Amino acid sequence: MPIYHKLGNFPQKRHTVFQSPKGSHYYEQLFGTEGFSGFSSLLYHTHRPTQVKEVLKSYDVSPKVAIEKNIKALLLKGFEIKPCDDFLESRKTVLFNSDCHIGLAAPTQSTTTYFYKNADADELLFIHKGKGILKTLMGNIPFEYGDYLVIPRGMIYQLHFETTDNRIFYVETPHPLYTPKRYKNQSGQHLEHSPFCERDFKLPTQLETYDEKGDFLIKIKKEGMMHDVVYATHPFDVIGWDGYNFPWAFSIHNFEPITGRVHQPPPVHQTFETSAFVVCSFCPRLYDYHPQAIPAPYNHSNIDSDEVLYYVDGDFMSRNNIKQGHITLHPKGIPHGPAPGAMERSIGQKETQELAVMVDTFRPLKVTEEAMTIDDGKYYKSWVE
Repeated sequence: MPIYHKLGNFPQKRHTVFQSPKGSHYYEQLFGTEGFSGFSSLLYHTHRPTQVKEVLKSYDVSPKVAIEKNIKALLLKGFEIKPCDDFLESRKTVLFNSDCHIGLAAPTQSTTTYFYKNADADELLFIHKGKGILKTLMGNIPFEYGDYLVIPRGMIYQLHFETTDNRIFYVETPHPLYTPKRYKNQSGQHLEHSPFCERDFKLPTQLETYDEKGDFLIKIKKEGMMHDVVYATHPFDVIGWDGYNFPWAFSIHNFEPITGRVHQPPPVHQTFETSAFVVCSFCPRLYDYHPQAIPAPYNHSNIDSDEVLYYVDGDFMSRNNIKQGHITLHPKGIPHGPAPGAMERSIGQKETQELAVMVDTFRPLKVTEEAMTIDDGKYYKSWVE
């Protein structure tokens, strides 16, 4: 995250003695990426952050492949993923490749009996339904409907919900998540033509510091395995920190759509980028204003990427029979476009209230067994007149 942020107390000079009012030492930790050359923050712990007491068990959580090499367009009925009390157990990967895991979660209870760390991947959690607080060792972020939560790899966190009807669309990736380079100057500041800016970001606040010893369970995901690890001190023991690597949030409702006289291509909706895929936000907007404009997207060939659309709210004008929580996959190799009748129906329309999240991957996606349980089985034929 190319913004400097700080919370709590820390010494003026890095790597120098820092003591508590009682005279005990605080312990410095570099939370950094790309070795020592990427974005980083310096955290100051009440206790050493290295005190592993026990590794209880390790178990496989890698997704199970149903279709290794897929050519069919799919429609997945996302709200048919059954709710589950536990956050981690509720997470179901539906599409994946070596660059990302795309999934759904419907947890009904807060994470209170353990802490969680994804050691391999940055996580992007889109809050479709629900409200609560993302609690981390670097501070808290309140969240609600429409928020993207960006959680860097290695971040220890909990989700505390104020609601029981919670729906999350998520992406895990070993590639760092950034806002698009073309929106920023060479120093990383967002430009005037960017559809959002730094004022829209929700940064960590309310740093909670726990000076506690005991047995604290941290579930650590690494290489497709979940490891139950017991630490000797509370993981949220940070007294202060500063730097550029931390969790943050952004509301899809703060994305300002870019429009034109004729239909604009999907890159105008881009919200996040990695070296392996992009994430776009389709938001309520005025339609194209050329007198002969066709607001519906033109047919396009999926030559270079698989396209995933997660439908959030409103009437998505280019598709028929789409409901909240549906996911469509348009695989590379097969051109796609508006459903029959959608182009004609769009002519003369002035605006749309659609809300959706799109993920375009540059490598093909595998389809999981979980995905096949919610597949409608016939979407790939929906363009036949």
